[in-house]
Amino acid sequence: MANYEEPITDYDEIVENCTCAFCGCNCDDLDYLVKDGHVVAVRHACRLGASKIMEDMDQRLLVPMIRNEEGELEEVDWDAALDKAAELIAGAVRPVFYGWSETSIETMHHGLELGELVGAVLDNQATICHGPSIQAVQNVGYPIFTLGEGKNRADMVVYTGSNAMNSHPRHMARYSTFPRGYFRPRGRYDRTVVTMDPKYSDTAKMSDVWIGFEQNGDYEFYNAIRAVLKGKKLKKDVISGIPKEDIYELTEKMKNAQFGTLYFGLGLTHTLSKQRNIDIAIQMIADLNKYSKWVLMPMRGHFNVNGFNIFMSYETGFPYGVDFSRGYQRYMNGETNTIDLLTRKECDVFMVIAADPGAHYPGGAVKHLAEIPVIQIDIHWGPSTEIADVVLPGSFIGVEAAGTSYRMDGVPIYMKKAIDKPETCRDDEWIVKELLERVKKIKAEQGTSQSEEGALAK
Repeated sequence: MANYEEPITDYDEIVENCTCAFCGCNCDDLDYLVKDGHVVAVRHACRLGASKIMEDMDQRLLVPMIRNEEGELEEVDWDAALDKAAELIAGAVRPVFYGWSETSIETMHHGLELGELVGAVLDNQATICHGPSIQAVQNVGYPIFTLGEGKNRADMVVYTGSNAMNSHPRHMARYSTFPRGYFRPRGRYDRTVVTMDPKYSDTAKMSDVWIGFEQNGDYEFYNAIRAVLKGKKLKKDVISGIPKEDIYELTEKMKNAQFGTLYFGLGLTHTLSKQRNIDIAIQMIADLNKYSKWVLMPMRGHFNVNGFNIFMSYETGFPYGVDFSRGYQRYMNGETNTIDLLTRKECDVFMVIAADPGAHYPGGAVKHLAEIPVIQIDIHWGPSTEIADVVLPGSFIGVEAAGTSYRMDGVPIYMKKAIDKPETCRDDEWIVKELLERVKKIKAEQGTSQSEEGALAK
């Protein structure tokens, strides 16, 4: 018999209609059960969202710290920590500000101003995840839709390169497969679900059709569908491990759908052809639209990773890896991306906010991080803390602080505050704004000093 957990009944209040700060679904129907100022249970959330919201306080960063001469992090007051971080940023020649995907748009606003002031590179997790998707959108366009449209209209749902059941557990339940929609009143019974992926994943197990093409066969497989859509005959009997008869059958089903949605993940962006996989998938959607209505969406990971790309595109014209070192914004993949800058050892000061490159970056990049000053703004201890020189404990957006984020479909969501943050922590927005003001002051003093030196020289 399965273990049964008694429901939580010991709580002081319920905060309704909160927004989950885990994945790009940004589920905004959560209820937090609060006792003694802490979230003790979460209703309606998936297991991943609930585990993040009920943050493990044993791993929580609670006080500002600076690494001393013995190499140990020691507690300091906020002024000392902010002054040290501001000095490092103001004195940097090639600073990089990385992360941003788990903080608010309001924080990014001050971060962008700070980056422009000091000539920094601003980059986020898209540089190592859905960067190829963004490149593809720049190449061939973006047939986007909202998750609400998919829920209400889609009668065919396709997942490719994504195991939504594990990465976005409520996506199928809330937006694509199971919910009843305006035009799909029977929910799951009104939809055909297809998973196209080399792995027989948990999402594939929930699907009506699984197309298990071979590893790195994405590009050839999608081209075969495009060829059939254009009335061509397939000359090979097996394409990317799939019999051509199955490709004909799948293409016919896709042509006859009333409203089709294609959700793709990192399994498509990071196989052999990279952004060309997304190029061809978008063009396949364009071809399908000659017969029916089809749309496409990347399955974005962090709850505001899409927000950074949207914000930076709006403010600078570029989505990530934006370089201000020449006094104006520049963007070039392979040149202004964080890992490239670190492996070339160009970066001399690194500020990481709401991210953990120490846990995810390749060895060469992490090795350089260990050799330069690192400033960390985050809510929990991690591998990046082990190499940080200044640690500034932030607050949890959507739980301890309010802020704006963008859902994976580009819809802005206001995330309200539910509980108070620890007394020794500060909001991310406040921290970055304080750094901006202190760097401005240092720059102004440096300018005055240089002017005085120039006058004496004359």
